[in-house]
Amino acid sequence: MSAADRREQLISVAEKLFAEHGVQPTTVEDVASAAGVTKPLIYEHFGGKEGLYAVVVDRAMRQLLDHLVGALTSGGTSRELLERGAVALLSYIEEQPAAFRVLLRDSPTWHGSGSAASIMSAVAGQVEEIVIEVFKRNELDVEVVPIYAQMLVGMIGFTGEWWIESGSSLPRDTVAAHMVNLAWHGLGGIEADPKLKTL
Repeated sequence: MSAADRREQLISVAEKLFAEHGVQPTTVEDVASAAGVTKPLIYEHFGGKEGLYAVVVDRAMRQLLDHLVGALTSGGTSRELLERGAVALLSYIEEQPAAFRVLLRDSPTWHGSGSAASIMSAVAGQVEEIVIEVFKRNELDVEVVPIYAQMLVGMIGFTGEWWIESGSSLPRDTVAAHMVNLAWHGLGGIEADPKLKTL
């Protein structure tokens, strides 16, 4: 096995173990054993568990953003962008369940980025452009757009987590259609100056 192939193998094995057991409980010994290599080889490639985890998270994040950016930057109406974004995220979850599980787990204290919250915030930044278009078209205040972008991404992300973890038999496009149904009709009826009605 070439050095590049071995590196990819170690990343894939670590991703699977981090997804199944969490980062903290997984040791370098666990990864080495599962990959059929010695511990020094992992240290040689990554410097230790921290370096390996950083590479796993970086790869998972790049894959997720590749899915989303392609869906959100190819033009179309707001509805089309919302539908493509929902399907893209669910496709990523379906194709890369271990990577998604790693992204959803909170990062260990020694890792400065990669927590579920920071990752979803990065994705929300991409979604803001969809929401801004809807707000501008309806002459609404764009200053509050980040709130709506965070809510949309949170809804899709946590629904996706439920979908993959529950073993739901619902097909991807059915789940996406229901998420878009709530998001779109909620955006369609948005008020310019919302108030709490019961307090």
